[in-house]
Amino acid sequence: MNHLSPIISFKNFSFRYKSQQEPSLININLNIYPGEKVLILGPSGSGKSTLGKCINGLIPNRNKGKLSGQVTINGKSITTTSIFERSKDVGTVLQDSDAQFVGLSVEEDIAFYLENLNTPLEQMQTATINAAKTVEVDSLLKQLPFDLSGGQKQRAEIAGILHGNTPILLFDEPLAALNPDMSHSMIELIDRLNQEQNKTVIIIEHRLEEVLHRHIDRIILLNNGEIVKEGTPDDFLKSSILNKYGIRVPLYLSCIKKINGKIEQDHHLWDPDTINIEPYQKSFVQFLRNNRSSNQVPINNSSTAIEIKNLLFGYDHQHEASHIPYLKINKGERVSIVGKNGSGKSTLAKLLTGVLRPNSGKIIENNQEISHLTIQEIGQNVGYIMQNPNKMIVKDTVEEEVGLALELKGFEPSIIKERVKEALQITDLYSMRHWPINALSFGQKRRLNIASVLVLRPSCLILDEPTAGQDYLHYRKIMDFIADLAAKQQITLLIITHDMQLTLEYTNRALVIDNGHIIADEQPATVLNDSELVKRAGLVQTSIIKLANRLGINGKQLTEATIRH
Repeated sequence: MNHLSPIISFKNFSFRYKSQQEPSLININLNIYPGEKVLILGPSGSGKSTLGKCINGLIPNRNKGKLSGQVTINGKSITTTSIFERSKDVGTVLQDSDAQFVGLSVEEDIAFYLENLNTPLEQMQTATINAAKTVEVDSLLKQLPFDLSGGQKQRAEIAGILHGNTPILLFDEPLAALNPDMSHSMIELIDRLNQEQNKTVIIIEHRLEEVLHRHIDRIILLNNGEIVKEGTPDDFLKSSILNKYGIRVPLYLSCIKKINGKIEQDHHLWDPDTINIEPYQKSFVQFLRNNRSSNQVPINNSSTAIEIKNLLFGYDHQHEASHIPYLKINKGERVSIVGKNGSGKSTLAKLLTGVLRPNSGKIIENNQEISHLTIQEIGQNVGYIMQNPNKMIVKDTVEEEVGLALELKGFEPSIIKERVKEALQITDLYSMRHWPINALSFGQKRRLNIASVLVLRPSCLILDEPTAGQDYLHYRKIMDFIADLAAKQQITLLIITHDMQLTLEYTNRALVIDNGHIIADEQPATVLNDSELVKRAGLVQTSIIKLANRLGINGKQLTEATIRH
Protein backbone atom coordinates (compact mmCIF):
# COMPACT_ATOMS: atom_id res chain seq x y z
CA MET A 1 0.00 0.00 0.00
CA ASN A 2 2.99 2.29 0.59
CA HIS A 3 3.65 2.61 -3.16
CA LEU A 4 0.70 5.03 -3.21
CA SER A 5 0.93 8.68 -2.24
CA PRO A 6 -0.49 9.32 1.25
CA ILE A 7 -3.99 10.78 1.40
CA ILE A 8 -3.22 12.17 4.88
CA SER A 9 0.28 13.38 5.73
CA PHE A 10 1.71 14.99 8.89
CA LYS A 11 5.32 16.24 8.72
CA ASN A 12 7.03 17.48 11.89
CA PHE A 13 3.67 18.86 12.99
CA SER A 14 3.04 20.42 16.40
CA PHE A 15 0.00 22.28 17.70
CA ARG A 16 -0.84 24.24 20.85
CA TYR A 17 -4.35 25.54 21.57
CA LYS A 18 -4.58 29.29 22.07
CA SER A 19 -5.97 28.85 25.61
CA GLN A 20 -3.29 26.37 26.77
CA GLN A 21 0.38 26.65 27.69
CA GLU A 22 1.48 23.16 26.65
CA PRO A 23 1.20 21.72 23.13
CA SER A 24 -1.44 19.03 22.45
CA LEU A 25 0.49 17.55 19.51
CA ILE A 26 4.29 17.32 19.34
CA ASN A 27 6.37 16.57 16.24
CA ILE A 28 3.81 14.33 14.55
CA ASN A 29 5.07 12.41 11.52
CA LEU A 30 2.37 10.21 10.04
CA ASN A 31 1.26 9.02 6.61
CA ILE A 32 -2.12 7.36 5.99
CA TYR A 33 -2.71 5.85 2.57
CA PRO A 34 -5.86 5.61 0.41
CA GLY A 35 -8.12 2.74 1.45
CA GLU A 36 -6.43 2.15 4.81
CA LYS A 37 -8.43 1.55 7.98
CA VAL A 38 -6.55 3.08 10.90
CA LEU A 39 -7.30 3.15 14.62
CA ILE A 40 -6.11 6.17 16.61
CA LEU A 41 -5.59 4.89 20.15
CA GLY A 42 -4.46 6.47 23.40
CA PRO A 43 -5.46 7.48 26.92
CA SER A 44 -7.54 10.59 27.66
CA GLY A 45 -5.59 13.76 26.93
CA SER A 46 -3.18 11.98 24.60
CA GLY A 47 -4.06 14.17 21.61
CA LYS A 48 -6.37 11.79 19.70
CA SER A 49 -9.23 14.27 19.32
CA THR A 50 -6.82 17.08 18.40
CA LEU A 51 -5.34 14.90 15.66
CA GLY A 52 -8.88 14.26 14.40
CA LYS A 53 -9.62 18.00 14.35
CA CYS A 54 -6.56 18.58 12.19
CA ILE A 55 -7.91 16.01 9.73
CA ASN A 56 -11.51 17.32 9.51
CA GLY A 57 -10.61 21.03 9.41
CA LEU A 58 -11.68 22.24 12.87
CA ILE A 59 -7.99 23.02 13.35
CA PRO A 60 -7.04 25.67 12.43
CA ASN A 61 -10.40 27.02 11.15
CA ARG A 62 -12.41 26.86 14.41
CA ASN A 63 -9.97 25.85 17.14
CA LYS A 64 -7.24 28.48 16.98
CA GLY A 65 -3.70 28.01 18.18
CA LYS A 66 -0.04 27.93 17.28
CA LEU A 67 1.07 25.32 14.77
CA SER A 68 4.29 24.35 13.07
CA GLY A 69 5.16 21.78 10.44
CA GLN A 70 2.87 20.65 7.65
CA VAL A 71 -0.38 18.72 7.28
CA THR A 72 -1.91 17.85 3.93
CA ILE A 73 -5.28 16.17 3.46
CA ASN A 74 -5.92 14.80 -0.03
CA GLY A 75 -3.10 16.97 -1.32
CA LYS A 76 -4.26 20.23 0.30
CA SER A 77 -2.63 22.04 3.22
CA ILE A 78 -4.82 22.49 6.30
CA THR A 79 -3.66 26.13 6.58
CA THR A 80 -5.14 27.10 3.21
CA THR A 81 -8.38 25.05 3.23
CA SER A 82 -11.71 26.17 4.68
CA ILE A 83 -14.00 23.84 6.64
CA PHE A 84 -16.39 23.79 3.68
CA GLU A 85 -13.59 22.76 1.34
CA ARG A 86 -12.36 20.17 3.84
CA SER A 87 -15.87 18.66 4.05
CA LYS A 88 -15.46 17.57 0.42
CA ASP A 89 -12.52 15.38 1.51
CA VAL A 90 -13.48 14.27 5.02
CA GLY A 91 -16.84 13.13 6.37
CA THR A 92 -16.99 13.17 10.18
CA VAL A 93 -19.25 11.20 12.52
CA LEU A 94 -19.18 12.83 15.94
CA GLN A 95 -19.22 11.10 19.33
CA ASP A 96 -22.23 13.19 20.38
CA SER A 97 -24.84 12.22 17.77
CA ASP A 98 -27.36 14.84 18.90
CA ALA A 99 -24.90 17.64 18.10
CA GLN A 100 -24.85 16.67 14.42
CA PHE A 101 -28.58 16.62 13.66
CA VAL A 102 -30.14 19.55 11.79
CA GLY A 103 -33.34 18.11 10.28
CA LEU A 104 -36.78 17.59 11.82
CA SER A 105 -36.92 14.03 10.51
CA VAL A 106 -34.33 11.41 9.65
CA GLU A 107 -35.15 11.92 5.98
CA GLU A 108 -34.62 15.70 6.19
CA ASP A 109 -31.36 15.24 8.06
CA ILE A 110 -29.93 12.78 5.54
CA ALA A 111 -30.97 15.11 2.70
CA PHE A 112 -29.45 18.24 4.27
CA TYR A 113 -26.19 18.09 2.29
CA LEU A 114 -28.07 17.70 -0.99
CA GLU A 115 -30.43 20.57 -0.16
CA ASN A 116 -27.44 22.87 0.24
CA LEU A 117 -26.40 21.95 -3.30
CA ASN A 118 -29.88 22.75 -4.67
CA THR A 119 -30.25 19.16 -5.83
CA PRO A 120 -33.50 18.57 -7.80
CA LEU A 121 -36.21 17.06 -5.57
CA GLU A 122 -36.62 13.73 -7.35
CA GLN A 123 -32.87 13.17 -7.50
CA MET A 124 -32.52 14.16 -3.84
CA GLN A 125 -35.25 11.74 -2.73
CA THR A 126 -33.65 8.85 -4.61
CA ALA A 127 -30.19 9.62 -3.20
CA THR A 128 -31.57 9.93 0.33
CA ILE A 129 -33.32 6.56 0.17
CA ASN A 130 -30.21 4.90 -1.29
CA ALA A 131 -27.99 6.33 1.47
CA ALA A 132 -30.48 5.22 4.12
CA LYS A 133 -30.53 1.69 2.66
CA THR A 134 -26.73 1.55 2.70
CA VAL A 135 -26.70 2.06 6.49
CA GLU A 136 -30.00 0.21 7.08
CA VAL A 137 -32.15 3.09 8.38
CA ASP A 138 -34.53 3.29 5.39
CA SER A 139 -37.45 2.18 7.63
CA LEU A 140 -36.85 5.16 9.96
CA LEU A 141 -36.98 8.04 7.48
CA LYS A 142 -40.14 9.65 8.92
CA GLN A 143 -39.03 9.46 12.55
CA LEU A 144 -37.63 12.31 14.65
CA PRO A 145 -33.83 12.00 14.89
CA PHE A 146 -33.91 12.44 18.68
CA ASP A 147 -36.31 9.49 19.04
CA LEU A 148 -33.77 7.07 17.62
CA SER A 149 -31.52 4.78 19.65
CA GLY A 150 -27.80 5.55 19.86
CA GLY A 151 -26.89 3.12 17.10
CA GLN A 152 -29.66 4.34 14.81
CA LYS A 153 -28.57 7.96 15.30
CA GLN A 154 -25.03 7.16 14.25
CA ARG A 155 -26.20 5.26 11.18
CA ALA A 156 -28.35 8.25 10.20
CA GLU A 157 -25.29 10.50 10.62
CA ILE A 158 -23.27 8.24 8.34
CA ALA A 159 -26.03 8.28 5.72
CA GLY A 160 -25.96 12.08 5.74
CA ILE A 161 -22.24 12.27 4.99
CA LEU A 162 -22.27 9.61 2.27
CA HIS A 163 -23.79 12.06 -0.24
CA GLY A 164 -20.55 14.00 -0.35
CA ASN A 165 -18.70 10.89 -1.52
CA THR A 166 -15.70 11.97 0.53
CA PRO A 167 -12.66 9.71 0.21
CA ILE A 168 -12.00 9.89 3.98
CA LEU A 169 -14.38 8.97 6.82
CA LEU A 170 -13.48 9.97 10.37
CA PHE A 171 -15.30 8.32 13.29
CA ASP A 172 -14.84 9.99 16.70
CA GLU A 173 -15.54 7.33 19.37
CA PRO A 174 -18.42 5.73 17.44
CA LEU A 175 -18.98 3.00 20.06
CA ALA A 176 -19.18 5.16 23.21
CA ALA A 177 -22.98 4.96 23.64
CA LEU A 178 -23.76 1.63 21.95
CA ASN A 179 -24.73 -1.72 23.41
CA PRO A 180 -22.38 -4.63 22.53
CA ASP A 181 -24.50 -5.98 19.68
CA MET A 182 -24.86 -2.51 18.13
CA SER A 183 -21.10 -1.96 18.56
CA HIS A 184 -20.46 -5.05 16.47
CA SER A 185 -22.98 -3.87 13.86
CA MET A 186 -21.35 -0.42 13.72
CA ILE A 187 -17.87 -1.90 13.25
CA GLU A 188 -19.26 -4.19 10.51
CA LEU A 189 -20.83 -1.17 8.76
CA ILE A 190 -17.58 0.81 8.95
CA ASP A 191 -15.71 -2.20 7.59
CA ARG A 192 -18.19 -2.50 4.73
CA LEU A 193 -17.71 1.16 3.78
CA ASN A 194 -13.96 0.62 3.81
CA GLN A 195 -14.05 -2.60 1.78
CA GLU A 196 -16.86 -1.96 -0.69
CA GLN A 197 -16.46 1.79 -1.25
CA ASN A 198 -12.68 1.92 -0.70
CA LYS A 199 -13.06 4.68 1.90
CA THR A 200 -10.03 5.65 3.93
CA VAL A 201 -11.29 5.15 7.49
CA ILE A 202 -9.94 6.76 10.65
CA ILE A 203 -11.42 5.49 13.94
CA ILE A 204 -10.73 7.29 17.23
CA GLU A 205 -11.69 4.91 20.04
CA HIS A 206 -10.87 3.65 23.55
CA ARG A 207 -12.50 0.25 23.04
CA LEU A 208 -9.76 -1.73 21.30
CA GLU A 209 -11.33 -5.19 21.54
CA GLU A 210 -14.64 -4.01 20.06
CA VAL A 211 -12.89 -2.23 17.17
CA LEU A 212 -10.95 -5.43 16.45
CA HIS A 213 -14.24 -7.19 15.72
CA ARG A 214 -13.13 -6.52 12.15
CA HIS A 215 -9.58 -6.27 10.82
CA ILE A 216 -7.62 -3.03 11.27
CA ASP A 217 -4.68 -2.25 8.99
CA ARG A 218 -2.78 -0.11 11.45
CA ILE A 219 -2.93 1.26 14.99
CA ILE A 220 -1.45 4.65 15.91
CA LEU A 221 -0.83 4.99 19.67
CA LEU A 222 -0.60 8.51 21.08
CA ASN A 223 0.51 9.62 24.54
CA ASN A 224 1.04 13.19 25.73
CA GLY A 225 0.70 14.48 22.19
CA GLU A 226 3.33 12.20 20.66
CA ILE A 227 3.15 9.04 18.58
CA VAL A 228 4.74 6.35 20.76
CA LYS A 229 4.07 3.39 18.45
CA GLU A 230 2.44 2.50 15.17
CA GLY A 231 1.96 -0.95 13.72
CA THR A 232 -0.44 -3.81 13.08
CA PRO A 233 -2.81 -5.10 15.79
CA ASP A 234 -0.50 -8.11 16.28
CA ASP A 235 2.45 -5.76 16.85
CA PHE A 236 0.55 -4.25 19.78
CA LEU A 237 -1.05 -7.39 21.18
CA LYS A 238 2.17 -9.42 21.39
CA SER A 239 3.91 -6.68 23.41
CA SER A 240 3.24 -5.12 26.82
CA ILE A 241 2.78 -1.60 25.45
CA LEU A 242 -1.02 -1.53 25.89
CA ASN A 243 -0.66 -2.08 29.65
CA LYS A 244 2.07 0.54 29.82
CA TYR A 245 -0.21 3.24 28.40
CA GLY A 246 -3.40 2.21 30.16
CA ILE A 247 -5.21 0.62 27.21
CA ARG A 248 -7.48 -2.31 28.03
CA VAL A 249 -6.07 -5.55 26.64
CA PRO A 250 -8.72 -7.77 24.98
CA LEU A 251 -10.34 -10.04 27.57
CA TYR A 252 -9.33 -13.32 25.95
CA LEU A 253 -5.66 -12.31 25.84
CA SER A 254 -5.76 -11.13 29.47
CA CYS A 255 -7.27 -14.50 30.35
CA ILE A 256 -4.54 -16.41 28.49
CA LYS A 257 -1.75 -14.37 30.08
CA LYS A 258 -3.27 -14.79 33.53
CA ILE A 259 -3.62 -18.57 33.23
CA ASN A 260 -0.77 -19.59 30.92
CA GLY A 261 1.70 -16.89 31.97
CA LYS A 262 2.43 -15.74 28.44
CA ILE A 263 1.17 -15.66 24.85
CA GLU A 264 2.79 -18.47 22.86
CA GLN A 265 2.53 -16.91 19.38
CA ASP A 266 3.08 -13.50 17.80
CA HIS A 267 0.59 -13.49 14.92
CA HIS A 268 -3.17 -13.87 14.35
CA LEU A 269 -3.75 -12.58 17.89
CA TRP A 270 -6.46 -10.02 17.15
CA ASP A 271 -9.34 -12.48 16.64
CA PRO A 272 -10.44 -14.88 19.45
CA ASP A 273 -12.10 -17.07 16.80
CA THR A 274 -8.85 -17.80 14.98
CA ILE A 275 -6.11 -17.59 17.62
CA ASN A 276 -4.25 -20.90 18.01
CA ILE A 277 -5.57 -22.45 21.24
CA GLU A 278 -3.61 -25.71 21.23
CA PRO A 279 -0.68 -24.42 23.38
CA TYR A 280 -3.08 -23.39 26.19
CA GLN A 281 -5.31 -26.44 26.55
CA LYS A 282 -3.35 -28.10 29.36
CA SER A 283 -2.86 -24.95 31.48
CA PHE A 284 -6.56 -24.01 31.25
CA VAL A 285 -7.74 -27.48 32.34
CA GLN A 286 -5.32 -27.39 35.29
CA PHE A 287 -6.40 -23.86 36.23
CA LEU A 288 -10.07 -24.82 36.40
CA ARG A 289 -9.23 -27.94 38.39
CA ASN A 290 -7.48 -25.73 40.97
CA ASN A 291 -10.17 -23.02 40.93
CA ARG A 292 -13.48 -24.79 41.28
CA SER A 293 -16.40 -22.46 40.55
CA SER A 294 -18.53 -21.49 43.49
CA ASN A 295 -21.68 -19.43 43.53
CA GLN A 296 -21.15 -15.86 44.57
CA VAL A 297 -22.40 -15.11 48.05
CA PRO A 298 -25.24 -12.59 47.95
CA ILE A 299 -25.14 -9.46 50.08
CA ASN A 300 -25.90 -10.56 53.62
CA ASN A 301 -28.27 -7.75 54.41
CA SER A 302 -32.00 -8.08 54.89
CA SER A 303 -32.48 -4.30 54.80
CA THR A 304 -34.21 -3.22 51.60
CA ALA A 305 -32.91 -0.30 49.56
CA ILE A 306 -35.44 -0.41 46.70
CA GLU A 307 -38.69 -2.29 46.27
CA ILE A 308 -40.99 -2.12 43.26
CA LYS A 309 -44.53 -3.49 43.24
CA ASN A 310 -46.74 -3.77 40.14
CA LEU A 311 -45.04 -0.89 38.36
CA LEU A 312 -46.53 0.15 35.03
CA PHE A 313 -45.37 3.14 32.99
CA GLY A 314 -45.87 4.33 29.44
CA TYR A 315 -44.90 7.55 27.69
CA ASP A 316 -48.36 7.33 26.13
CA HIS A 317 -51.42 5.19 26.87
CA GLN A 318 -50.75 2.74 24.03
CA HIS A 319 -47.18 1.57 24.64
CA GLU A 320 -45.63 0.12 27.80
CA ALA A 321 -42.15 1.49 28.47
CA SER A 322 -41.76 -0.30 31.80
CA HIS A 323 -43.70 -3.15 33.41
CA ILE A 324 -42.20 -4.68 36.57
CA PRO A 325 -44.47 -6.83 38.75
CA TYR A 326 -41.91 -7.07 41.56
CA LEU A 327 -38.28 -6.18 42.23
CA LYS A 328 -36.29 -6.01 45.46
CA ILE A 329 -32.74 -4.69 45.82
CA ASN A 330 -30.98 -4.89 49.17
CA LYS A 331 -28.76 -2.21 50.66
CA GLY A 332 -25.16 -2.55 49.57
CA GLU A 333 -25.90 -4.62 46.47
CA ARG A 334 -24.10 -3.90 43.23
CA VAL A 335 -26.53 -4.42 40.38
CA SER A 336 -25.88 -4.00 36.67
CA ILE A 337 -28.80 -3.16 34.39
CA VAL A 338 -28.15 -4.41 30.87
CA GLY A 339 -30.01 -4.65 27.58
CA LYS A 340 -30.11 -3.21 24.10
CA ASN A 341 -30.48 0.51 23.32
CA GLY A 342 -34.09 1.56 23.88
CA SER A 343 -34.96 -1.45 26.05
CA GLY A 344 -36.07 0.63 29.05
CA LYS A 345 -32.92 0.83 31.18
CA SER A 346 -32.80 4.62 31.45
CA THR A 347 -36.59 4.75 31.85
CA LEU A 348 -36.27 2.58 34.98
CA ALA A 349 -33.56 4.89 36.34
CA LYS A 350 -35.76 7.95 35.78
CA LEU A 351 -38.65 6.24 37.58
CA LEU A 352 -36.41 5.47 40.56
CA THR A 353 -35.28 9.10 40.77
CA GLY A 354 -38.74 10.63 40.35
CA VAL A 355 -37.97 12.24 37.00
CA LEU A 356 -40.76 10.03 35.65
CA ARG A 357 -43.78 8.89 37.66
CA PRO A 358 -45.44 5.48 37.17
CA ASN A 359 -48.95 5.21 35.80
CA SER A 360 -49.62 2.65 38.52
CA GLY A 361 -47.78 0.64 41.16
CA LYS A 362 -45.40 1.56 43.96
CA ILE A 363 -41.72 2.41 44.28
CA ILE A 364 -40.38 2.18 47.83
CA GLU A 365 -36.93 3.53 48.67
CA ASN A 366 -35.43 3.38 52.17
CA ASN A 367 -38.80 2.15 53.45
CA GLN A 368 -40.57 5.21 52.05
CA GLU A 369 -43.02 5.23 49.15
CA ILE A 370 -41.79 7.99 46.81
CA SER A 371 -44.93 8.98 44.89
CA HIS A 372 -45.51 12.05 47.10
CA LEU A 373 -41.87 13.09 47.32
CA THR A 374 -40.30 15.82 45.17
CA ILE A 375 -37.35 15.08 42.92
CA GLN A 376 -35.14 17.00 45.35
CA GLU A 377 -36.36 14.90 48.30
CA ILE A 378 -35.76 11.68 46.39
CA GLY A 379 -32.33 13.00 45.43
CA GLN A 380 -31.31 13.16 49.09
CA ASN A 381 -30.94 9.37 48.99
CA VAL A 382 -30.68 8.45 45.30
CA GLY A 383 -27.98 10.04 43.18
CA TYR A 384 -28.32 9.77 39.40
CA ILE A 385 -25.58 10.30 36.84
CA MET A 386 -27.09 10.72 33.38
CA GLN A 387 -25.81 9.23 30.14
CA ASN A 388 -25.43 12.65 28.48
CA PRO A 389 -23.00 14.70 30.63
CA ASN A 390 -24.15 18.04 29.20
CA LYS A 391 -27.62 17.62 30.70
CA MET A 392 -26.24 17.74 34.25
CA ILE A 393 -24.02 20.81 33.95
CA VAL A 394 -25.26 24.29 34.95
CA LYS A 395 -22.22 26.26 36.21
CA ASP A 396 -19.30 27.84 34.36
CA THR A 397 -16.26 26.27 36.03
CA VAL A 398 -15.38 22.79 37.24
CA GLU A 399 -15.04 23.73 40.91
CA GLU A 400 -18.33 25.67 40.95
CA GLU A 401 -20.20 22.78 39.33
CA VAL A 402 -19.04 20.18 41.86
CA GLY A 403 -19.80 22.42 44.83
CA LEU A 404 -23.22 23.61 43.67
CA ALA A 405 -25.37 20.91 45.27
CA LEU A 406 -23.62 21.32 48.62
CA GLU A 407 -24.14 25.09 48.46
CA LEU A 408 -27.86 24.63 47.77
CA LYS A 409 -28.08 22.32 50.80
CA GLY A 410 -26.45 24.93 53.04
CA PHE A 411 -23.17 23.17 53.86
CA GLU A 412 -20.38 25.15 55.53
CA PRO A 413 -17.78 26.53 53.08
CA SER A 414 -14.97 24.53 54.73
CA ILE A 415 -16.88 21.25 54.26
CA ILE A 416 -17.73 22.17 50.67
CA LYS A 417 -14.08 22.89 49.93
CA GLU A 418 -12.94 19.59 51.48
CA ARG A 419 -15.53 17.43 49.69
CA VAL A 420 -15.04 19.16 46.34
CA LYS A 421 -11.27 18.67 46.53
CA GLU A 422 -11.69 14.98 47.40
CA ALA A 423 -14.14 14.34 44.55
CA LEU A 424 -12.00 16.19 41.99
CA GLN A 425 -8.84 14.34 43.04
CA ILE A 426 -10.54 10.96 42.73
CA THR A 427 -11.91 11.79 39.28
CA ASP A 428 -8.56 13.25 38.20
CA LEU A 429 -9.97 16.73 37.63
CA TYR A 430 -8.34 18.65 40.47
CA SER A 431 -5.71 20.23 38.20
CA MET A 432 -8.61 21.50 36.04
CA ARG A 433 -10.68 22.90 38.93
CA HIS A 434 -10.51 26.47 37.58
CA TRP A 435 -11.14 25.46 33.96
CA PRO A 436 -14.24 26.68 32.12
CA ILE A 437 -16.50 23.69 31.53
CA ASN A 438 -16.72 24.30 27.80
CA ALA A 439 -13.00 23.49 27.59
CA LEU A 440 -13.56 19.93 28.85
CA SER A 441 -13.75 16.89 26.61
CA PHE A 442 -16.74 14.54 26.64
CA GLY A 443 -14.90 12.11 28.91
CA GLN A 444 -13.84 14.87 31.29
CA LYS A 445 -17.43 16.10 31.52
CA ARG A 446 -18.46 12.54 32.39
CA ARG A 447 -15.99 12.53 35.28
CA LEU A 448 -17.27 15.96 36.34
CA ASN A 449 -20.82 14.55 36.58
CA ILE A 450 -19.59 11.73 38.80
CA ALA A 451 -17.72 14.15 41.05
CA SER A 452 -20.84 16.37 41.35
CA VAL A 453 -22.90 13.46 42.67
CA LEU A 454 -20.22 11.86 44.85
CA VAL A 455 -19.91 14.99 47.00
CA LEU A 456 -23.50 14.37 48.20
CA ARG A 457 -22.62 10.88 49.51
CA PRO A 458 -25.99 9.32 48.60
CA SER A 459 -27.21 5.97 49.99
CA CYS A 460 -28.04 4.73 46.48
CA LEU A 461 -26.17 5.65 43.33
CA ILE A 462 -27.47 5.10 39.80
CA LEU A 463 -24.85 5.42 37.09
CA ASP A 464 -26.00 5.51 33.46
CA GLU A 465 -23.02 4.36 31.36
CA PRO A 466 -20.43 5.78 33.80
CA THR A 467 -17.42 4.69 31.76
CA ALA A 468 -18.58 5.80 28.29
CA GLY A 469 -15.79 7.80 26.66
CA GLN A 470 -13.28 6.93 29.42
CA ASP A 471 -9.89 5.39 28.84
CA TYR A 472 -9.06 2.27 30.83
CA LEU A 473 -7.01 4.05 33.52
CA HIS A 474 -9.83 6.47 34.35
CA TYR A 475 -12.36 3.65 34.02
CA ARG A 476 -10.54 1.61 36.68
CA LYS A 477 -9.84 4.58 38.91
CA ILE A 478 -13.46 5.75 38.91
CA MET A 479 -14.99 2.28 39.29
CA ASP A 480 -12.51 1.19 41.98
CA PHE A 481 -13.29 4.34 43.93
CA ILE A 482 -17.05 3.96 43.56
CA ALA A 483 -16.90 0.27 44.50
CA ASP A 484 -14.71 1.01 47.56
CA LEU A 485 -16.97 3.89 48.62
CA ALA A 486 -20.05 1.70 48.19
CA ALA A 487 -18.54 -1.10 50.29
CA LYS A 488 -17.44 1.19 53.12
CA GLN A 489 -20.70 3.13 53.33
CA GLN A 490 -23.10 0.37 52.25
CA ILE A 491 -24.14 2.39 49.20
CA THR A 492 -26.39 0.52 46.80
CA LEU A 493 -25.06 0.68 43.24
CA LEU A 494 -27.22 0.41 40.13
CA ILE A 495 -25.06 0.57 37.01
CA ILE A 496 -26.64 0.87 33.57
CA THR A 497 -23.94 -0.33 31.24
CA HIS A 498 -23.06 -1.81 27.87
CA ASP A 499 -19.66 -2.86 29.19
CA MET A 500 -19.79 -6.57 29.96
CA GLN A 501 -16.39 -6.55 31.67
CA LEU A 502 -17.64 -3.89 34.07
CA THR A 503 -20.68 -6.07 34.77
CA LEU A 504 -18.48 -9.03 35.59
CA GLU A 505 -15.89 -7.19 37.66
CA TYR A 506 -17.96 -4.71 39.63
CA THR A 507 -21.45 -6.16 40.10
CA ASN A 508 -22.79 -9.34 41.70
CA ARG A 509 -26.21 -9.26 40.06
CA ALA A 510 -27.46 -8.45 36.58
CA LEU A 511 -30.97 -7.33 35.63
CA VAL A 512 -31.57 -7.91 31.92
CA ILE A 513 -34.24 -5.62 30.45
CA ASP A 514 -36.05 -6.05 27.15
CA ASN A 515 -39.02 -3.90 26.06
CA GLY A 516 -39.44 -2.60 29.61
CA HIS A 517 -39.59 -6.07 31.20
CA ILE A 518 -36.99 -7.74 33.41
CA ILE A 519 -36.34 -10.96 31.50
CA ALA A 520 -33.51 -12.22 33.72
CA ASP A 521 -32.18 -11.56 37.22
CA GLU A 522 -29.01 -13.61 37.63
CA GLN A 523 -25.31 -13.50 38.35
CA PRO A 524 -23.51 -11.71 35.49
CA ALA A 525 -21.55 -14.80 34.43
CA THR A 526 -24.77 -16.80 34.22
CA VAL A 527 -26.36 -14.17 31.98
CA LEU A 528 -23.38 -13.96 29.64
CA ASN A 529 -23.16 -17.73 29.29
CA ASP A 530 -26.77 -17.97 28.05
CA SER A 531 -26.51 -17.56 24.27
CA GLU A 532 -30.26 -17.15 23.68
CA LEU A 533 -30.60 -14.54 26.43
CA VAL A 534 -27.53 -12.69 25.15
CA LYS A 535 -28.99 -12.49 21.64
CA ARG A 536 -32.43 -11.39 22.84
CA ALA A 537 -30.96 -8.63 25.03
CA GLY A 538 -28.62 -7.17 22.40
CA LEU A 539 -25.52 -8.28 24.28
CA VAL A 540 -22.59 -10.30 23.02
CA GLN A 541 -20.88 -13.20 24.71
CA THR A 542 -17.52 -12.14 26.07
CA SER A 543 -14.37 -13.31 24.37
CA ILE A 544 -13.59 -15.37 27.49
CA ILE A 545 -16.67 -17.46 26.76
CA LYS A 546 -15.70 -17.70 23.07
CA LEU A 547 -12.28 -18.92 24.20
CA ALA A 548 -13.84 -21.43 26.61
CA ASN A 549 -16.07 -22.82 23.86
CA ARG A 550 -13.07 -23.35 21.59
CA LEU A 551 -11.16 -25.02 24.45
CA GLY A 552 -14.16 -27.23 25.23
CA ILE A 553 -14.46 -26.05 28.83
CA ASN A 554 -17.29 -24.43 30.82
CA GLY A 555 -17.58 -20.72 29.92
CA LYS A 556 -19.37 -19.69 33.11
CA GLN A 557 -16.85 -21.54 35.27
CA LEU A 558 -13.90 -19.99 33.41
CA THR A 559 -15.41 -16.49 33.66
CA GLU A 560 -16.03 -16.74 37.41
CA ALA A 561 -12.63 -18.29 38.11
CA THR A 562 -10.83 -15.67 36.00
CA ILE A 563 -12.61 -12.75 37.68
CA ARG A 564 -11.93 -14.20 41.17
CA HIS A 565 -8.31 -14.95 40.28
